[in-house]
Amino acid sequence: MTTRILLLSFYYAPDLSAGSFRAEALVKALRAEHGEFVEIEVITTQPNRYHSYKESAGSVERSAQLTIHRIDVPGHRSGIRDQARAFASFAIGALRLTRGRKYDLIFATSSRLMTASLGALLARRIGCGLYLDIRDIFVDTLREVLPPRWGRLATSVFWPIERWTIGKASRVNLISPGFLPYFSTRYPGREFTLYTNGVDDLFMAPTADQPLLIGQDRPTRLEVVYAGNIGAGQGLDIILPELAQKLTDKVVFHLIGAGSGLELLKAALAKAQVENVRISSPMKREQLLKVYDQADILFLHLNNFKAFRRVLPSKLFEYAATNKPIWGGLSGYAGRFAQKQIKNIALFAPCDAQGAIEALERLRLETTPRQDFVEAFSRQRIKAMMAKDVLQMSSKYLARSSASKAELINGPVFESDGEQGALSKLSSRLS
Repeated sequence: MTTRILLLSFYYAPDLSAGSFRAEALVKALRAEHGEFVEIEVITTQPNRYHSYKESAGSVERSAQLTIHRIDVPGHRSGIRDQARAFASFAIGALRLTRGRKYDLIFATSSRLMTASLGALLARRIGCGLYLDIRDIFVDTLREVLPPRWGRLATSVFWPIERWTIGKASRVNLISPGFLPYFSTRYPGREFTLYTNGVDDLFMAPTADQPLLIGQDRPTRLEVVYAGNIGAGQGLDIILPELAQKLTDKVVFHLIGAGSGLELLKAALAKAQVENVRISSPMKREQLLKVYDQADILFLHLNNFKAFRRVLPSKLFEYAATNKPIWGGLSGYAGRFAQKQIKNIALFAPCDAQGAIEALERLRLETTPRQDFVEAFSRQRIKAMMAKDVLQMSSKYLARSSASKAELINGPVFESDGEQGALSKLSSRLS
């Protein structure tokens, strides 16, 4: 019997996004697990993550047991209004494409809640199971990224939507154990799984001990690379002007990315008369690997928002696999995770330029093999486990619908274990 799964993801390959890579990896895992017994339909958008990155993709792609629909959405620069218009186009297109269709399970991966809510709406209309993959706490974030008055208003609007969406789900996965306190408090009695982000095969090349990065024939200034989104969440306009200015003779920053905060960052750098920061447009990961290879240090930073103390950035996994020294402004769960799991990483409090300089001095300027981390958090292995859980949930929903008494093996549930217990269970299952 064929299991029919609808996968909703606003971003999908070849788009550049953590959600895109995550959704594509799950599709591959589902097909590898039971490809001949699973029919997958993906509804996503034409590549639109960054205004400055253009990649063509077919509106419809069909292969054995897999159909991908890409909906055209208006261009956006990551502002709230233009993102809302883009999502509205996506939602209308998804409703149209699924009219009259039947699925056994809908899987929706979502960072801004609305794709998850669209999945809940479709699951209710179709009468099938719903598996949510939550990549951020949208309601929590709105309170801090918006002015106080608008933040309170947005929270009052989106909190009921979040409650309704979570309530409709058959299973909810959280990509960060740091999300558990928020969700377990608000939704007591519900089971949550924790399939985190991971290291893609692209970054899993064999590693070996290498000599110090700094030698007599090296340039006098260190090449520090940041790759990723440039928005309010990263707060680069807050940390970089002062940090780059103080390290003019020691460091050259190379930023690769785009986002809603790019112009603000450029203005802040110009005002500070910084000359040791250069910015490149987003690039494919194959190109990015070459940039990483030439870098002395990899840099990341999250803004000093309370909501971000719960997150676990996907970039940590990517950076760790390069074996390069990592220099990061992180707090909360991400900071604890990085300190415990990743060798040769120097952390500082977000937005603290002086603390960043002190952290840089603690960093060992050498390559550090992290094969144990790479193997433990292989995205392929994590997604294989998640694929089994998705298939079990679809079978469980069908069995419940038909009053079947078939017994199923439960997926990894960490609802009452807390952050550290959850991480330990995930690591042990991956080992």
